[in-house]
Amino acid sequence: MALKKKQLMNSKRKLITKHDPKSPIAEQYRTIRTNIQFSAIDQEIRTILVTSSGPGEGKSTTVANLAVVFAQQGKRVLLVDADLRKPTVHYTFNTLNTTGLTNVLTNQMSLMEAVKANDEKNLYILPCGPIPPNPSELLGSRAMTRVMEEALNEFDIILFDTPPVLAVTDAQILANKCEGTIIVVGSGKTEKEQLLKSKEMLTAAQAKILGVVLNNKKMKDTDNYYYYGAN
Repeated sequence: MALKKKQLMNSKRKLITKHDPKSPIAEQYRTIRTNIQFSAIDQEIRTILVTSSGPGEGKSTTVANLAVVFAQQGKRVLLVDADLRKPTVHYTFNTLNTTGLTNVLTNQMSLMEAVKANDEKNLYILPCGPIPPNPSELLGSRAMTRVMEEALNEFDIILFDTPPVLAVTDAQILANKCEGTIIVVGSGKTEKEQLLKSKEMLTAAQAKILGVVLNNKKMKDTDNYYYYGAN
């Protein structure tokens, strides 16, 4: 019971756009959403990957809140936990991770069977599912391409939470398949060299980098401030 309460409190703390939509931080997430939409000149960006250089920089919190603000705008949103090594989306949204993306990629169930509805209107979750022995191969497979194509028929926006760029190749592999990539930077945590290396690796994978989100920047008025900088 205590664990359940703790998980609920963590979820509320992380999903500020859902639990405190009028807060300055929630407003910053809406600004990021707007900037993403304006960065699409010729066509709407519908598949967005969110990553970071290293762990603990807030990429999962960022992508979860972005999913909420897109859903609040009336978009039909799918948040995919593509971190097949250390998945966290199911914790954030208090859902089960018994089945998910890995089951779909290995033809054990269909996409819509694995997708979970959420109490946030228009927002749907695709958890990681059982952790596989070959995450990079699965994300780079033709099955992943098919899943993305199918998801685009069902949803307006698809957001992917992936492992950090410098840790494994997963983010690079998936960024190549997505229309846009956002790098989350932990204020006072990410070294400049790490960020530049991450950018180089993503660019080498032909990722379209939309910009950088500066996370946990301390301000006088509020505890956290999120900044979006176009590339």
